[in-house]
Order: sequence, then C-alpha cells, then structure tokens
Amino acid sequence: MTGKSTAIATQDYDVIIIGSGMGGLVTATQLAAKGAKVLVLEKYLIPGGSAGYFEREGYHFDVGASMIFGFGKEGTTNLLTRALDAVNVSLETIPDPVQIHYHLPNNLELKVHKNYDKFIDELTAKFPHEKKGIRRFYDECWKVFNCLNAMELLSLEEPRYLMRVFFQHPFACLGLVKYLPQNVGDIARRYISDPELLNFIDMECYCWSVVPADKTPMINAGMVFSDRHYGGINYPKGGVGTIAEKLVEGLEKLGGEIQYKARVTNILMETGKAVGVRLANGKEYRAKRIVSNATRWDTFEKLLPKNEMPTKEEKWQQRYEKSPSFLSLHLGVKSDILPIGTECHHILLEQWEAMEDEQGTIFVSIPTLLDPSLAPEDHHIIHTFTPSYMKEWEGLSSQAYHHKKEAAASHLVERLEKIFPGLIEGLDYQEVGTPRTHRRFLGRDQGTYGPIPRRKLPGLLGMPFNRTVIPGLYCVGDSTFPGQGLNAVAFSGFACSHRIAVDLGL
Repeated sequence: MTGKSTAIATQDYDVIIIGSGMGGLVTATQLAAKGAKVLVLEKYLIPGGSAGYFEREGYHFDVGASMIFGFGKEGTTNLLTRALDAVNVSLETIPDPVQIHYHLPNNLELKVHKNYDKFIDELTAKFPHEKKGIRRFYDECWKVFNCLNAMELLSLEEPRYLMRVFFQHPFACLGLVKYLPQNVGDIARRYISDPELLNFIDMECYCWSVVPADKTPMINAGMVFSDRHYGGINYPKGGVGTIAEKLVEGLEKLGGEIQYKARVTNILMETGKAVGVRLANGKEYRAKRIVSNATRWDTFEKLLPKNEMPTKEEKWQQRYEKSPSFLSLHLGVKSDILPIGTECHHILLEQWEAMEDEQGTIFVSIPTLLDPSLAPEDHHIIHTFTPSYMKEWEGLSSQAYHHKKEAAASHLVERLEKIFPGLIEGLDYQEVGTPRTHRRFLGRDQGTYGPIPRRKLPGLLGMPFNRTVIPGLYCVGDSTFPGQGLNAVAFSGFACSHRIAVDLGL
C-alpha cells in the first residue's frame, strides 16, 4: 500500500501534521512546547488556510471572516490568546464594540453589542412581549459558558483529564453533561413563542454554524453567545493572517518545522497503522503519529483509499454532510461611502425563508474600520460572502464561468446597496471567489467549510473527536469536535495535542 517513492526521508518525527490551518497550527505548537519533534506540511505558499490572507493593489485581504473570538484576557475560553502564549509570541488586537449589525426581514435592525445588558435591552425593545423569555434563554447560554469557562479545555478522550477536571469542577462537569445532547432550538422554544424572534435565534446560530437552531448544539451556542460579551470580538492588528504567522514563528523557535508547497497526496499505512505521508513530488516522511487538518472527506476519500473507508467513517457520513462553500467578494471601496458609526460586521437577509438558500444570507466584514492600515488611504475593504454550493459552478466553460461569476458579483453588490448606498459608484477594486476558488486554494472537498448535520441530531454527541479508528492517525479542525469557527478549531487543536502528548508519553 505504501508503494515506492523517488525520495525517502531518513529523518523521523514524533508528529507530522497535514495542513497549516488554525487547528493544525495549534496542535503543532502545543506539541512543540511539550518537546515533540513536529513537522507541518502545507500545500500553499503561506500558513493559515481559511485564516490566511492575500494582497492586491495595496489591499490586504483576509481569506475568511474577520469576526474573531478567543482573544480575551480572562478565563479559559480565550484559546487563541493561550495558543500564542504557549509559544511565547503575542500580537496586538483591536476590540470591536459590536459583534454584528443585523439587517433582517420586516425591517428588523439590531446590533449585538459587547455589553450584554445593552444587547438584551435592544432585543427586548423589538420584542417587548418576550422580555422574560429573552432573558431566560440567553441566561441559559451563560450557564453553559460558565461551565466551560471554569475548566481547562483539553481532550475529552483522555480519561485522566476527565477524572481530574471532574474532581476539580464537579458541578461544571455535570452542567455540561446536561447540555451535551441538547440543541439550541429546543431550549429557545422552552422560553420563546414569537415566530419572528425564533427566526432571529435561527439566524443567531446560522451566522456561525451554517445551520438553524434545531441543528446547532447548545454547547457551541453557549460558547459563542456568551463569549462575545465576555472576551469579546477582537481583531488582530495587521489582519487575521498574522495569527498563523505568529504561531509559525513560535513553532520554529521551539525547533518545529513547516514546509510550504508540500502537498501531501497519501497517508502511508503499514500493518493497518498510519506511519507517514507521501508528497506530490514523491518524497516520504515518517512519524510516530499523523494528524490530518484536511476535512474528513479529503482525509478518508483522497489521502487514504476511498474503497477502504472504515465503517465508522461511513456511518459518520450518513449523519453529516458537507456545509456549503461561499461565493465571496473582496472589494476595495472609497471610504466616504460608509457613514460615521458604521459597524465592522453585518448580516443581510431579505426573506426569512431564504436564510439557508443558495446565496440567501449575506455576511459582511469591513476590517479597515478597526485597522485602516489594511487598505490605501481613504479606502476601505468590504469582504462580503454568501453560501454557495459547488454544483452551481461545475460543468461550465471558462467563458461561462467568468460570466456567471461577474453576474453573481453584480447581484450581490446590488443587494448590498440597501445597507451601503453608493457602493457601486464607490468601487475601486473587486475580486470574486467561488466554491471552485475555495477548493483550489484551500484544498477543501467541494470548497466546504466543515460538516453540518443531515438531520436533527442530539447536540454534540455525534461529532467525532480527534482519534480515528486507524491507529496512529488523528484528525483536527472543523470536522472534529466542537466544529466550525476559529476558536472552535483552536479548541480541537488543544484537544488533539493533549491526546497525542498522552499517547506519546510527553
């Protein structure tokens, strides 16, 4: 199964990590800090994956969204701060006073302020008849968050950790066990009956989980809905890509290695165990443990033989499907089109029933409102993206693909004119990306950003952890517990590195 290669590396590693997304980098840096010999293999030119960046005509664009959790200064849920601290690096962050400015059907305009009471008051003013239910629902989210924030967040697959944390924080653990099988929708309906307010709760979930409340685990919602008020949203000065660059800097200081333009094509197996990887150039590397930061579809259908997929993975794929990719626009605009007081992050939806549709919900980030250095003087970046599926973009000629991209971009800009009048006239630069773009540059099957439930599932109980059924092989990133989002994949990195460190006796 391993075959022959043109060049076999003689140097062995403790751990090889396929991909330098945030989950992979946190795994790498945590293990390097424990003394492991680590090699990260990245197919692209820079680290970060969807948390990377690119530059065009004086604009410094984030690949993905700029709404960043995990940079708080207190508690245990500030996982990005902790990841940087572990390798003795740091970066400056800029606090954002508002998580999202919603522009929703029936003229529902609402801001999610960092100040919790201010947000609750604003929401209650829109739905005064649900005052008690609103407070009870979001207070329930705080119960989940307080349980998480009381303990060190490491691998739930490691019995000694579970035993230790239970004895240290028994009530917090019991609280989390209660919420593990529950979804947001069930709890929201316990307190709230207004259909439009329940639609809003769906959007509160959809904006980061890409599924409505009935399919969003309460554990995840407790983290997001509360940490935005506790640790807050904090943007890294210099752009999101600086997070990955700093983690790489820390990794290399500790003796870890990262190689770019190193595309892994196969995970090498011997006697049923993962023992190494083969690159596109034929070179092979071996290690005691292999970690895939690719999606589970890429891992088990491309890096491993698809016809030998373990039964457990087949069953997982019956429960979960690929989330949509995105149609994305990176725009450079004249700064005078944005009035004073414009917030950094926006969500636009014209009809509730279109929330999950192809190009239904529009997400907007304007990071230059926080860090003007990312654009030329008197200009802003507007990064807008909307869910889109690969099937919409396949089978097109080059000319048809180009025309479809331009038409979709024009329609998106026209819709954004509703909240940013004058946007079309103020355009200075435009770049369009489709699911094909995301697949090409990020190496993600169908351009997907992770798994979503095919049907309503019991909370987080169906999400896989880091170990796989293949000895020596682990997965990390948004295909593992607890799911999508930068802070969530950082969590998976902490958990994966902890489990591997125990397995290696570090």
